[in-house]
Amino acid sequence: MKAEVEALARHRLSRAREAFAEGEHLLAKDAFMGAVNRVYYGAFHAARGLLAMRQVDSSRHSGVISLFHQHFVRTGVVDAEKAKAFSRAFEKRQKTDYGDFATVTMEEARTVRDEVRAFIEECAQALERLIGEER
Repeated sequence: MKAEVEALARHRLSRAREAFAEGEHLLAKDAFMGAVNRVYYGAFHAARGLLAMRQVDSSRHSGVISLFHQHFVRTGVVDAEKAKAFSRAFEKRQKTDYGDFATVTMEEARTVRDEVRAFIEECAQALERLIGEER
């Protein structure tokens, strides 16, 4: 089971990086709403990658955020300041995906991107620490 859990965690982190790269591409094309969406999904997949190591998950985005904070932020595995990027990106994505007349400026999209980049890196480092502890 351990190898399967590690493989799932690494797969989800790979998906995080792919979604983030898609967001970067959209940002470069001035597609700010789409960029926020894809960058958020980078954070979402990174968080689920770590959750795989605890063998927990949720079918709701808010549930993933809650579980992530419970298992990794409150326990000090992930830096609390960097973890705030996940919730902020979720809120911004919710507004832009579902809000009527929602807009995103270049600066807002870049801020989400920069925060999520640090969050994904923090998750990647935490994953490697967790895998090392398991061995």
